[in-house]
Amino acid sequence: MTRIIAGRFKGRRLDVPKGMDIRPTTDRMRERLFSMLMHSRYPDMQGAVVADLFAGTGALGLEALSRGAAQVTFAEKARASLECLKGNIATLGAADEVTILPADASKLPHARERCDVIFMDPPYRMGLVRPTLDAILAGGWLAEDGVIVCELATDDKTEFPENLTLVDERSQGQQRVVFLMQS
Repeated sequence: MTRIIAGRFKGRRLDVPKGMDIRPTTDRMRERLFSMLMHSRYPDMQGAVVADLFAGTGALGLEALSRGAAQVTFAEKARASLECLKGNIATLGAADEVTILPADASKLPHARERCDVIFMDPPYRMGLVRPTLDAILAGGWLAEDGVIVCELATDDKTEFPENLTLVDERSQGQQRVVFLMQS
């Protein structure tokens, strides 16, 4: 079961499709991520513009919305994930606060608005981290003082673009989360 941890949607359950295609960020890891994002070096979640790339169920973006984000853009290309995401948004009554981009997050179009916080949770070990980071930068998705929160496998040795600085990193089990900001 996946649920919203804090904020106005606290305790609300999110649907997760059966099978191995979607690997939502665990409640425990999401709680940890959002606690870390409260640090003063990161943008304030209140009123933030957020992107949730490889959105799956939308758990990260919906958690951000619950905690005060003003707008969330979800990027997801898998049909089953899109249907689940749309259902979760409808369940929370959040349709007016989100944009759904049915697209490959590693090939993003130019951003309509820069994001304060970008979550990305690509399938592990598929070589999607670097192309997605490059697409974020090339498309103008990241605000000047924004942060990218990227979940990847602990053994993924991805190279990050030169103009992004690794500011924090945490591991839990088979997953590792890195926080990147512009240099």
